Amino acid sequence: MVQLDLVKEKLAMEPVSHWIMTLDLVKETLATDFVSHWMMTLDLVKVMLGKECVTLNDAYNTVSIYCTHIPIPAKPPPENVTFSLENAAGKSKNFFSAAKLKTHLPILHKNQNLVISTNQLKRAMKNEIPFEVRVMEFFNSNSSHLKCKYRFFMTWISSVESFGDREVFCMYSLFKAHPKGCLIIVSNSLDSINGVQILRPFWEKGFKVTLIAPDFNYLFKGTPAEGWYNQLMQGNVHPGVVPFGQNLSNLLRLGLLYRFGGIYLDTDVVVLKSFGKLRNSIGAQTIDLGTGNWSRLNNAVMIFDKNHPLLYKFIQEFALTFDGNKWGHNGPYLVSRVVKRVSGRPGYNFTVLSPMAFYPVDWSRIGSLFEGPKSLNHSKWLIAKLKQIRSTSFAVHLWNKESRGIEIEKGSIIQHIIV
Repeated sequence: MVQLDLVKEKLAMEPVSHWIMTLDLVKETLATDFVSHWMMTLDLVKVMLGKECVTLNDAYNTVSIYCTHIPIPAKPPPENVTFSLENAAGKSKNFFSAAKLKTHLPILHKNQNLVISTNQLKRAMKNEIPFEVRVMEFFNSNSSHLKCKYRFFMTWISSVESFGDREVFCMYSLFKAHPKGCLIIVSNSLDSINGVQILRPFWEKGFKVTLIAPDFNYLFKGTPAEGWYNQLMQGNVHPGVVPFGQNLSNLLRLGLLYRFGGIYLDTDVVVLKSFGKLRNSIGAQTIDLGTGNWSRLNNAVMIFDKNHPLLYKFIQEFALTFDGNKWGHNGPYLVSRVVKRVSGRPGYNFTVLSPMAFYPVDWSRIGSLFEGPKSLNHSKWLIAKLKQIRSTSFAVHLWNKESRGIEIEKGSIIQHIIV
């Protein structure tokens, strides 16, 4: 038995706000006042979380644990606006929440899907169902109206409370474009009773979405990542200064697509139209204006068949060249390096889509999509850009790292896209 402070120290979660676990939350989760004595074991922490944690100890002694709960509050809808200058004044942070509430999605066979999903989650939380069984049971339902026409994956490495209006709206946009799609959000923190509350509105509309904690051993077994992950668990891989969860997410998405095939989306991607005609595709983020060729790819959206050889090469590159000190090295730069290396070789059948497919605005200019009209010329540019996005883009990556703090101005492209 150790004191809670010692648990924090043992788990190396500094600052403790990154761990996001309070004494009251421990009491609520365990349904007991036992912890009022401030005594718990490390095993009890794992029981509380209801899952195995990714624990890096020994030489570098770090871990990733996320435990919170949050309902998403409803917010009032915005005014109807256009690109006219008289509507340009003022800003609002409410558009994602309002658009989520106003999005009209067809109600499918709602009750059965709700029962199936909640029952499966309850069994899974008791560790009755292995990861791979949960995934395949979800995708391969015998019920005709629950069959998956499209397989989608998202990952979430943060706390439940940080899963907000933007992320929920992006989920709604996915189902609006793919009402017969199925979505698995792979996450330790969301695969919980509190995470279920986020999905309930989707289940009530009959959409097929679930939350599953990852099994890294299963996903990486038999791939070049297996040895790397084993070394990580033994404390022989330095996680670096880049948030380790971000790098692990880069590998996790590759493992999911390699094992199961389907479509991976970041949680800050607004889907505009069906991906039905896309196969074995990855999007360019930028192009060389001189040559017209892509200069960088991105891994925020990927569509690949199960066991695709390019995915294997991505995983291999991750294991061989992992560097936790360089932002993007294990993500966008990784897929760019590999694709340049294998392009033109036989056996690799894939398509590189233009930046307009998923990244119509680069991260450095994402703020331009949030701005309302400032002048007549600016208004004309907004109209032309919106028309271009609606006609040629499958989705819009919001680059949350850059745009999360940007307010959505009235009459902006983003407001027109989401409302």
